[in-house]
Amino acid sequence: MQKNSFKSVQTKLSNKPALSRALPFLLFMAFIGLEELGRALRNWQVIYFDDVDLYWLYPPKAILTGLVLIFLWRQYSEVKWRELFSGAHTSISCLCGVVVFILWINMNWAFGTTATPQGFDPGLFEDNGIRWLMIACRVAGAVLVVPVMEEIFWRSFLLRYIIASDFTKVPIGQFTIVSFTVVVALFGLEHNYFLAGMMAGAFFNLLLYYTKSIAQCILSHAVANLCLAYYVLTTGYWHFW
Repeated sequence: MQKNSFKSVQTKLSNKPALSRALPFLLFMAFIGLEELGRALRNWQVIYFDDVDLYWLYPPKAILTGLVLIFLWRQYSEVKWRELFSGAHTSISCLCGVVVFILWINMNWAFGTTATPQGFDPGLFEDNGIRWLMIACRVAGAVLVVPVMEEIFWRSFLLRYIIASDFTKVPIGQFTIVSFTVVVALFGLEHNYFLAGMMAGAFFNLLLYYTKSIAQCILSHAVANLCLAYYVLTTGYWHFW
């Protein structure tokens, strides 16, 4: 009975391609909203949350978003992993990810932030086992969940939806100046460092136009996040997390 219910939901969502691609993103952003609400309540002295309390929202955020992606995976026919076997494109995607990472950590942060970055400092966990568990969740979320969720939403859905409401008929990687500009701007505003976010959004958009592949964009995004995770863990510059 339960299996039939899952199939029924999947069938209904297959007829709503926009919702299928937006749902994981909206779920992830809802958790971010909860984190911001917790900080606001703390600042207003309504209720007290310390940073460690709010850190506990990240594992369910990453896990639930990942499960929704798995549940809806059959809907994402535009993600073709076999495209990663293109040596030239895959090399360019990895290089693009590294360039995004290098620019991200070297841009001028005196300008271009929407808020004071809170960061994620695992050193606040006293228990060594919990500390490493949270680090693992953070890295897995950043490398395995976020790139898939964001590229399906931004590059597969919104970039095409701005061109035509029936976006499934728009070829992957079709360029218009309006869709390029809007997605770059909104992708930037999604991040505290919005100028860095706009830079990354521009790179990933251009990579899509070149490769015509959502899978390549996911790979590039994952490489950038993996490099950033390694950098943060080895330098202790937690504000980048």
